[in-house]
Amino acid sequence: MNDAGNDDIFARIADALERLAPPTTSAVDLAAGQAFLWDGRKIKTISPFEPIEIDLLTGIDTQKASLLDNTRRHASGHAAHDVLLWGSRGMGKSALSKSVVRALQDQGKDIALVEAPSGQLEKLPDLLEMLATVQRSFIIFIDDIGFSEGSAEPRLLRSMLEGGASERPANVRLYVTSNRRHIVSRQMSEQNDPINPRDIVDDQLALSDRFGLRLGFHAASQDDYLAMIIRYADAHGLSFEREDALLWAKQRGSRSGRVAWQYIVELAGRKGRSLA
Repeated sequence: MNDAGNDDIFARIADALERLAPPTTSAVDLAAGQAFLWDGRKIKTISPFEPIEIDLLTGIDTQKASLLDNTRRHASGHAAHDVLLWGSRGMGKSALSKSVVRALQDQGKDIALVEAPSGQLEKLPDLLEMLATVQRSFIIFIDDIGFSEGSAEPRLLRSMLEGGASERPANVRLYVTSNRRHIVSRQMSEQNDPINPRDIVDDQLALSDRFGLRLGFHAASQDDYLAMIIRYADAHGLSFEREDALLWAKQRGSRSGRVAWQYIVELAGRKGRSLA
């Protein structure tokens, strides 16, 4: 057998042993921190937890109001949905997920965010078991989710969302981002028509339907893009030229919240300013 074959065998053995090993016990005080990072084996505190201020997020007012209301319900111990945030890149799906949690913390709500990797979903039951023992509300945030062809992970996540052996506890809700309305395989071309059910695995379609709240984020219009820049510029005491801002977006081939913020960073840098 060649070296490549041996390496593959050793890698599979190591992976199997890791799955058999008991989950690492957390030494982190989950009742105290504002945000945490779970890597599939252990959890650590994110400090400082300083997402963008929710009032600075522009052009997504409807999505902001819906997510803030849902998160407030959960933080208050009331019925709340698991959420799928889908749509264009750079339009604030991840930023909003974090900002709503911080906004509610600033209002005195006992809620924390736990960021979990999209590639470690099979380990998520260990995290749920850990969080179930803590008397506070949690949002598990999974960014840019996607699956390999033939993966069992969609069924596992469905079980967590609607009940089953891996059902998530009442004090936990899942907030998941995806670039598509239906969570499709990472192997599928981004150029494919997103509205083509015959090209999407049934499990993945069924998974999207399990989220009680699904929020769409669409590409920014020119007016929305400029409004984002105005909001950021005002907050940081910066001035800008309209045509310069539009040129910045044109050179990058898109208009989005991310591109708007990158322009603000550029403006501050030109003026020898810090945004800290």
